[in-house]
Amino acid sequence: MPRLDVDSLSKSYGTVQALTDTTFSVDPGEVFGFVGSNGSGKTTTMRIILGVLTADGGEVRWDGQPVDPAVRRRIGYMPEERGLYPKMKVGDQLTYLARLYGLSSADAKDAMTRWTERLGVAERTGDEVQKLSLGNQQRVQLAAALTHSPDLLVLDEPFSGLDPVAVEVMSEVLNEESARGAPVLFSSHQLDLVERLCDRVGIIKNGRMVAVGTLDELRRTDKPQWIVDGPPDDGWLSGVERARLVSREDTRSVVEVDAEGDEQAVLEAALRVGHVREFSPSRPSLADLYRHVVSTEDSEDEGGDR
Repeated sequence: MPRLDVDSLSKSYGTVQALTDTTFSVDPGEVFGFVGSNGSGKTTTMRIILGVLTADGGEVRWDGQPVDPAVRRRIGYMPEERGLYPKMKVGDQLTYLARLYGLSSADAKDAMTRWTERLGVAERTGDEVQKLSLGNQQRVQLAAALTHSPDLLVLDEPFSGLDPVAVEVMSEVLNEESARGAPVLFSSHQLDLVERLCDRVGIIKNGRMVAVGTLDELRRTDKPQWIVDGPPDDGWLSGVERARLVSREDTRSVVEVDAEGDEQAVLEAALRVGHVREFSPSRPSLADLYRHVVSTEDSEDEGGDR
């Protein structure tokens, strides 16, 4: 499968700048998580990829070439706002949408059957979409994005409104699609799911990509933090240079050091006062990283205004 490249997109709505130099890529077989607050530019970016919106500047490329209508027919898109016909029966609708993508009548029906069974809505194919629960509507929406075996998946908030069982089914499907080589791009406010499923993450704020990388890359910092569990009080670190106590709860301390290698002096100081039960690098969650990146950007913006 080729790679998706989003290169320097800009988009404005009147005086509102929705995107500014937004750049990232999604490799074959990669699951890329796109995170940001409401209004940050995620949906605008996805709609530009799909050709629903036109960028003011920049380019979207597939296999190194600009995305054209033929390529867009190979994309599976799941909008945040459901794009299904509410009074049309599930089976008829999925078959119809698959036919629009070029499948024969027989292949469209086979794909409809396969995906409704896989997503747990096979018994609802004779029901109108509007009669389904929001979670089952979400499953049907995903089936609509998958019936034509797309080369690329672009999913806007696919986990919204799903119960835990449906979340697991959706997660398995995304992993299966990436395993066959399709790039998968999805947005979500559920950062724990993004952390669990994604190979790389992009954080967007006010239309700008403020961080892109693997979780390990995003966790890297000039001042590493270490967890130390053992010293009975908080005075054990006072004589250690190039290190400072960040937080402490009972016997568990989080210590920041100035540079890699300085943690050895921290460990030696802890061992001098007693038994050390744990000494490990602090690995912040994606939620922690997100808060840190966004707050850092806010501080820089405020500094630049003065």
